[in-house]
Amino acid sequence: MKVLVTEQLSEAGLDLLRRELDVDVRSGLSPDDLSSIIAGYDALIIRSATKVDAALLDRAENLKVVGRAGIGLDNVDVDAATRHGVLVVNAPQSNVLSAAEHTMALLLAQARNIPQAHTALTSGSWEREKWQGVELHSKTLGIVGLGRVGTLVAQRASAFGMNVVAYDPYVSASRAAQMGVRLVPSVAEVCAAADFLTIHLPKTPETVGIIGERELATAKPGLRIVNTARGGLVDEDALLRALKDGRVAGAAIDVFVSEPVTEHPLFALENVVVTPHLGASTAEAQDKAGMAIAEQVGLALRGEFVPYAVNLEVGADIPEPVRPYLGLAERLGRVAVALAGTGIEGLRFEYYGGIAEHDTRALTLTGLKGAFSSVMHEPVTFVNAPLLAKERGISVEETKSSQSLDYVNLIEVRAECEGETVSVAGVLVGKRDNEKLVRIYGYEVDMAFSPIIALFRYEDRPGIVGAVGSLLGAAGVNIANMQVARHTEGGEALMAMAVDSPIPQDVLDEIVSQAAMRDARLIVLDPEAREA
Repeated sequence: MKVLVTEQLSEAGLDLLRRELDVDVRSGLSPDDLSSIIAGYDALIIRSATKVDAALLDRAENLKVVGRAGIGLDNVDVDAATRHGVLVVNAPQSNVLSAAEHTMALLLAQARNIPQAHTALTSGSWEREKWQGVELHSKTLGIVGLGRVGTLVAQRASAFGMNVVAYDPYVSASRAAQMGVRLVPSVAEVCAAADFLTIHLPKTPETVGIIGERELATAKPGLRIVNTARGGLVDEDALLRALKDGRVAGAAIDVFVSEPVTEHPLFALENVVVTPHLGASTAEAQDKAGMAIAEQVGLALRGEFVPYAVNLEVGADIPEPVRPYLGLAERLGRVAVALAGTGIEGLRFEYYGGIAEHDTRALTLTGLKGAFSSVMHEPVTFVNAPLLAKERGISVEETKSSQSLDYVNLIEVRAECEGETVSVAGVLVGKRDNEKLVRIYGYEVDMAFSPIIALFRYEDRPGIVGAVGSLLGAAGVNIANMQVARHTEGGEALMAMAVDSPIPQDVLDEIVSQAAMRDARLIVLDPEAREA
């Protein structure tokens, strides 16, 4: 079988491939050149520069696997690959240590003005006073995302005597405490508490611009920002303005919205340190990535189990009565975690009715995949979802009962969060197995899974529905459908609605304030809807 390698891969990785396969290394191919030759290859190995889109996959008649020698898959259309039956694999653990160390290197370089002082001295200027820096000791480091890299950074920051605060909705307070980290419930609160801020998130529609004008406006004066994760997580225009007007004291940036880039407004600022996407650029990381991806591609071409496959199906042995419920379990997992918010300690998947008589492990894996899908550094699969839960100290349980009082089959997902349990339940209805939410927060509802769902809890009293409708109308948000549920007249009620566009956070806050509500949650199930 033939393997095409279009970007740099370690010699160790290439040697491993060459033991069994015909390897063709052709770096620097244009998209047209790649498209013209891809039909002759069984495997394609890339890094971040090669774009594997639907058009290329249409031409890849013999392609069986795409290997990304690294973590991110921004440049691979995984859905299109799945439709073509092409396996996509990556090397999620190859560069985490290098990325964490580069984060610390930039943190120190920014704090002590090392690149600026070096440039001045080698240019003939002795400028001790101009490049005076600040210590890390006793300062607060804010971390957005406590995944593998974020956790390693927290450990290293603690060794410098820093206080660490973090935001990560998938890490419980007890788990964070074991790492010496104090969790806060929002990104804005991390910014407000931190002297230094670092981001370790995947690039998704939900995370693009997660550090923007709003967060920088409320940040602690003198904040210094480091980004070694993905370009676009920090709004570059907002950062530029904050650096110029002094709200942000400095920044160290390794990744940019458009890469490669050699001219940028940030480059002109003396309080900015930049590097050309070097987070994974160590000899050790390159060897690990090369070896890992060579192993994964070899397994795929031999038809064996591939542990880092990102579009792996659960399996053909799923009981037929269970298979229609895979999509429902995934959506319920996502909704439950979105409602629970931060500090999740456990997830319980409950199955009622006929499906409980079958093997439901695939449904639980699918539910975990949905639960973790929006904030992980790497694609979440049926293979790695249980590991991700274990790493974050989240217990996973599965219970069954063949009896279901109201429905033939029902799935309920419960998220344990710092002493509170949030639950959602769903069913399939009709000949087309339409997915419906039938229970939210313990309230009985009858609601389809819309791309954008808003949920409000409040004390039942006249005028609330009209007030919410008026505020949403003033904000230009159209309500597609809505229903209200309650346990008793005058008690707490739930308003559930599908809306045509995301509700801005300030509008949600205003609704909660004016209507004296308990809380409000916005759930975006379709990432493309967030762009509306």
